[in-house]
Amino acid sequence: MNGSKEAERTKPAPALRGRSGTARPRMADVARIAGVSTATVSRALRQPELVSPEVRGKIAAAVEHLSYRPNLMAGALASARSKTIGVIIPSMINAFFSVTLEAIEEGLAGAGYQLLIGNSHYEMESEERLIASMLAWSPAALVITGCRHSRGAMRALLDTDVPIVEMWELTDNPIDTAVGFSQRDIGVAVARHFKERGARRLGFVGAMHQRDYRADARRAGFFETAQSIGYEPPAEVQLPGLPTSVRGAKAFAELMAGHPDVDAVLCTNDVVALGALFEAQRLGWSVPDRLKICGVGDVDFAAACEPGLSTVSLPRRAIGLKIAEVLRERIAGHLPTGGVHDLGFELVRRGST
Repeated sequence: MNGSKEAERTKPAPALRGRSGTARPRMADVARIAGVSTATVSRALRQPELVSPEVRGKIAAAVEHLSYRPNLMAGALASARSKTIGVIIPSMINAFFSVTLEAIEEGLAGAGYQLLIGNSHYEMESEERLIASMLAWSPAALVITGCRHSRGAMRALLDTDVPIVEMWELTDNPIDTAVGFSQRDIGVAVARHFKERGARRLGFVGAMHQRDYRADARRAGFFETAQSIGYEPPAEVQLPGLPTSVRGAKAFAELMAGHPDVDAVLCTNDVVALGALFEAQRLGWSVPDRLKICGVGDVDFAAACEPGLSTVSLPRRAIGLKIAEVLRERIAGHLPTGGVHDLGFELVRRGST
């Protein structure tokens, strides 16, 4: 009995079978047909740029013959580029980025490319890991939110010949292509708008001050401009955690309790501004007579509020369409680099100011 059990334990496992019932092909089978080592096959799959075009072609043919990978992968091996475009965004729940993603897909429709989405959670270390992971699959291009990256990420991006697009921000020295607008200039425009509307004391309600440097750039533009046009430094409260209307209402109440002379407030986005507007109405304050409120983003509810919420309209859809246009040209080799594309923004004046 013991011998029988021992025989069972040492009996070789049956070969895995595919849907057709035949044994699933192994990397060794691909290597045998291609006439190379399994290490070379592995390298071609993971880092095709390290394998010569001739060898990649042989491996691609073997992969195709054995159906070891989908035919799309075989095509990627032969060309050293997949039909995937990696896109890294800082938040999956932020509607701004969702609109941009949809616009990229729309602009690339019919070209055969698929988006591979990564969420960095506003963390540079996470972005660095995502960049390394995506580059390992030899994407056709990479799209990254923002122009500030960790040293490791910068090394990886500068070392690759994959087209790179940095979006939602501008820089004078893009890695390859930048598509966006000036975050700092948003703060500049709102500070000047408050001045035009006769505001005497400014306030600011922010969020994620240490993580979202694009929001921090808006804050910097607001503070610097306020002081340059005659205001004292704006009073400020920073929200803990993610920006929500509930947190925005509490932060606004805290700001006004500590600085009751404030009569104009810039909020880091429309969601926070909505909370501030609700809290001002709960306190019985007239908007805009007693208090002026401005948000950023121009989301759908901004025009439906009473009073309507003054805000900054961002080119979220235009960014995606421009990225798709640039990528088509870059991938086709028609442009050496994509350059810098400033799509601007619009200050939308409504009843809240």
